[in-house]
Amino acid sequence: MEIKCFICGTSEKEKVYLPCIHESVEKFVCVRCLPMLIHGVH
Repeated sequence: MEIKCFICGTSEKEKVYLPCIHESVEKFVCVRCLPMLIHGVH
């Protein structure tokens, strides 16, 4: 299974990812999109 950022859709081969819980579902977010997730800006 390929991991992709749930915000921007880039694959795990392109960026570093962190697991997170978003809307009660475990997802992965890349480090580029993490500030948007923390600060609530999409």
